[in-house]
Amino acid sequence: MNLKSFTTDASYASEADLQDPLKAFRDKFHHPKLNGKSVIYLCGNSLGLQPLQTASYIQEELEDWAKLGVEGHFEARHPWLPYHTFLTEPGATLVGALPEEIVHMNHLTVNLHLLMVSFYQPTPERPCILIEKGAFPSDQYAVASQLRFHGFDPKTHLLELGPRPGENCLRTEDIEAYLAQEGHRIALVLWGGINYYTGEFFDLKRITQAAHAAGAKIGFDLAHAAGNVELNLHDSAADFAAWCTYKYLNGGPGGVGGVFIHQRHLGKSEIPRFEGWWGHTVETRFKMGPTFEPMKTAEAWQLSNAPVLSMAALRASYQLFMEAGMPALLNKSKQLTAYLEFLLLTAKESKGLPIEIITPKEPQRRGCQLSIRTPEDRGEQWFHQLTQQGVIADWRFPDVIRVAPVPLYNTFTDVYRFANLLIDIITKDINSSL
Repeated sequence: MNLKSFTTDASYASEADLQDPLKAFRDKFHHPKLNGKSVIYLCGNSLGLQPLQTASYIQEELEDWAKLGVEGHFEARHPWLPYHTFLTEPGATLVGALPEEIVHMNHLTVNLHLLMVSFYQPTPERPCILIEKGAFPSDQYAVASQLRFHGFDPKTHLLELGPRPGENCLRTEDIEAYLAQEGHRIALVLWGGINYYTGEFFDLKRITQAAHAAGAKIGFDLAHAAGNVELNLHDSAADFAAWCTYKYLNGGPGGVGGVFIHQRHLGKSEIPRFEGWWGHTVETRFKMGPTFEPMKTAEAWQLSNAPVLSMAALRASYQLFMEAGMPALLNKSKQLTAYLEFLLLTAKESKGLPIEIITPKEPQRRGCQLSIRTPEDRGEQWFHQLTQQGVIADWRFPDVIRVAPVPLYNTFTDVYRFANLLIDIITKDINSSL
């Protein structure tokens, strides 16, 4: 795309859409409608849209189940026994991992608990878990319950690090400094790849280096990062990571989760782990022996059979990701997000709109989400007016509207229309109160 600098004219959005090399992908998704018209869908950070081919991928498995019964494990068009492996190559590509380092299984918080069994090994001298202040509540609940399970009190052993007073986002150097000072008592750092509230994308490699220098293990919750930003998990050297697939990865509501375990931890029998038969070596799994023989890959952490119907939905989405390519998607994502930021900040300056974008300005510190802080007594009303006018975004108590222009299916025109609807709603509200 060779467009000039952003402008506030509708013609800019139209021209950008014409030049978009990914424009054909929009029509590969179902788009929700309101009163017969497609909505402006900016909520891929909560639930991605359904690819058109999802139904046919699931239908194939239903047909093979109907025709073959149990034989579908071996004779289906996509045999169910190794079904999870069909997701491995594209999944590894999307998160920057080696194929043997990832597996798709269970759901996000379940996987975090299973991984903490392996990588949270507290001692009386080093009992603590460090998380970001304002982490997604499920992560807070998970680590607090792990602490209690091991006999520690979350009130004293769950450590939270937040931004400096008056700032919205954490500085990497502050995380490093905290770990250098307090790391001697930290057994595990469990950190978000992207903070769900502010949209801040953290420097995984630097945080990992700081955690390891302090003697702690580190894992990342990549719920808002997978499929959204460039992740180089293997090179980051993180011990583990987990993510859901129903947000940017379009795997459907309650879709199967993903897991990364760094190569250096694979094939080591001394690592504690909850075990089940699907993690057993394939060659001898069906001999039904009494002793667990773990696979030499991240698959050793599997417990049960693959959820085939859920994985079929994810296969449909992964095919689109592979066709589009992450480099092209990341390039468009940066342009869409910067364009939205430009429109909102231009209106804020020219019209005095009482809003603040709390997501970092630097493109390398964010994905496609922008979090718009509003006055606490007006923001939720503005959000509901957006919904009534055909915008699906996301409200987060007490004062933030989250919007995510996703490069696979959103357009510059979507961004232009949303921005002008929000500007119009706020302007009318301000004028009516004068």
